[in-house]
Amino acid sequence: MLRMPKFEVQNPTSLSEALKLLAEGGEQALVVAGGTDLLPNIKHELFTPDTVISLQSIAELRGIRVEDDGTLVIGALTPLQTVAESAEVQERAPALAQATSLIAGPQLRRMGTLGGNVLQDTRCQWYNQTYFWREALGFCLKKDGTVCHVVEKGSRCVAAASNDSAPVLMTLRATLEIHSPRGVREILIDDLWRNDGAMNKDLAGDEILAAIRVPAQAAGHKGAYGKLRDRGSIDFPLLGIAVRLDLDESGAVADADVVSVALQAQPVRVKQAAELLAGKRPGTEDFDEALEALAQAAYKRCRPMPNIPGDHEYRREMVPVYLRRTVRAAVDGSGPVHHV
Repeated sequence: MLRMPKFEVQNPTSLSEALKLLAEGGEQALVVAGGTDLLPNIKHELFTPDTVISLQSIAELRGIRVEDDGTLVIGALTPLQTVAESAEVQERAPALAQATSLIAGPQLRRMGTLGGNVLQDTRCQWYNQTYFWREALGFCLKKDGTVCHVVEKGSRCVAAASNDSAPVLMTLRATLEIHSPRGVREILIDDLWRNDGAMNKDLAGDEILAAIRVPAQAAGHKGAYGKLRDRGSIDFPLLGIAVRLDLDESGAVADADVVSVALQAQPVRVKQAAELLAGKRPGTEDFDEALEALAQAAYKRCRPMPNIPGDHEYRREMVPVYLRRTVRAAVDGSGPVHHV
């Protein structure tokens, strides 16, 4: 049994108090939301904080509301299960409801939060191990070592972004409301990522994610999420595909977006989605041909590495399969794609 290292726990009741404690703690302080990702990593000594600042008592970070302009605002501390079951989310951002419903298992979804999933640490089979295991191997580029065990002589960590909510929020053009002692900044979620698995987010140590803002979608909005994993629950994605389709009044595609996750250090967008699908009406031969072209474009764009458990060549072969299935699920509203 792994023991939890000693650290002091702080329980602020306001965001301003949490920011103050985080600034005072400096590099030796960490913020915890639901704890479903951070606490196991602390047990593995991937993080060794002196102080852990719990956000659980900060009511202002919870809840889902719709603003006058149709923007869906979700507090970062809102449990994943609440997001998945929300009628507002299901109506306005169906792919987000689907993705959050597929994260981990029921108990973890009740504890884990949307903000925590957005900011989840990258994962690698050489990194997410106990200290004893990593020491015996010789450590890795992401933690305590100088060698990448995935890419020989690699100079940049390639641990994989494995957060199911991230690609969906990218297709929805979501923005993140981030607070710090310097004030509040709002960024497009696309701008959060860095192509470096050791630190793949543009987030300072004294900043806290407070809310996720999803703008009103087009009248003909459709969305879906597909997740490849070993088992029907619990597992992190071997591959995730998020799809957004906006249909015009005639039923043809006016705009489209496809983003994948669990392949590289940041979510990967298939940029040809709008170009290939625009003007095509689902159910027609033209649409099917465009979808096949998009599937092949995704196959070329998305190149998994042997950074997480699961055969990376198999994961790549599943990219066009899951893209086709997820686009069709978005068209017919059949729900998430999660075949195993």
